[in-house]
Amino acid sequence: MNIDTMRKIDHYVGVPLCFLGTVMVRLCRLFFRRDQSGRPKNILFIELSEMGSTILADPAMQKLKRSLNADLFFAIFERNRQSLDLLGTVAAGDIFVISDASMAGIAVGAVRFFFWARKKRIDTVIDLELFSRFTALLTGFSGAERTVGFHAFYNEGLYRGDFLTHKVAYNPHQHIAKNFVALVNALLSDKVEIPYSKTLIVDEEITPRKVAVSEDSKEVMRRRIKEAYPALDERIHKVVLFNTDASELIPLRRWPREYYIGLAGMILDRYPDIIILLTGNQTERAGKEGIIAAVRNGRCVNFAGLTSIHDLPALYSVSSFMLTNDSGPAHIASVSEMPVFVLFGPETPRAYGPLGTMTPIYAGLACSPCVSAVNHKKSACNDNVCLQVITPEKVFHALQPSLELFCHAEGSRAADV
Repeated sequence: MNIDTMRKIDHYVGVPLCFLGTVMVRLCRLFFRRDQSGRPKNILFIELSEMGSTILADPAMQKLKRSLNADLFFAIFERNRQSLDLLGTVAAGDIFVISDASMAGIAVGAVRFFFWARKKRIDTVIDLELFSRFTALLTGFSGAERTVGFHAFYNEGLYRGDFLTHKVAYNPHQHIAKNFVALVNALLSDKVEIPYSKTLIVDEEITPRKVAVSEDSKEVMRRRIKEAYPALDERIHKVVLFNTDASELIPLRRWPREYYIGLAGMILDRYPDIIILLTGNQTERAGKEGIIAAVRNGRCVNFAGLTSIHDLPALYSVSSFMLTNDSGPAHIASVSEMPVFVLFGPETPRAYGPLGTMTPIYAGLACSPCVSAVNHKKSACNDNVCLQVITPEKVFHALQPSLELFCHAEGSRAADV
């Protein structure tokens, strides 16, 4: 379903439902008081729309597992489901999937969720979303004794009803991963706070876990790369990844395609040992062909659609580094040791930067960042100058130390294919 359509439905349908739902939940709590003093046993996290958030939320989930040894569950949209498998924090059978392909799919998913949450005896819900009224409704009607999430208090924010027993103040000056840990800290608090959570969260608490990749998996990936580029010589060539797309959620995050083309030409011209793989899913493969045709160098290879999310750790383990728009792959890369260079504009790396070895490339214009929790990540901007001012020459300069580390520059020698 189109993201703008989802926003409209969330507003025109979500606002009255959140109001009516709040009344119903308050009446239920008034007449059927439930004990919140017990130890949480079955804890559900809800994060539907952002693939990268499943990685960013993992430190919070790990802290909860260490602290309570509870069973964790997760609710997510079907298109983002595979991202949960990378770290395996939540068992496959404990993941509830909702189809967002249509309004009917979402409605059916909501009804199914009502019964699923009770079947799994969910006693605690942690809503990771910042602005979705749909997740607020799922939280409110989950039947859980404890509900934790972000609340606007006196700040600007979207109306999401009043379903929370533990209201946490979202801090836009803290990294989102720390905000997620704050939700867990609110649940673990031994006293009532307004607002939650009055705790210090240090950087070490959001250190990402890494995925172990076997030598067999690496070898399989090398063979797959060789199929796409038969001239591959593992003794000589170094693989660099370009992720040139970003999700439809915020199209403004895309660095201009012609900039990727220009940068690829600079790199391939100066570094004859570099192979650039254009990554992405199958639906993005056709669009990469335009870049391939414009670069006109056999060492720029269309690799989109040749890997699944499960394959990405292996791909990252055999690659030198990745240049990417601010999108899901930037966060997925944090499960590996591969360095990542991320182009930021509409959002800030201070709040949304990947947790791994990341170098942000950010102009920091007066208008940036322009998307946030208070505007439903919907900017009025239709001209992302914040990314356009980051020229290919500037990015080449940022990448050059890594290029020199992995490769030997040979002037402007032409491609040897």
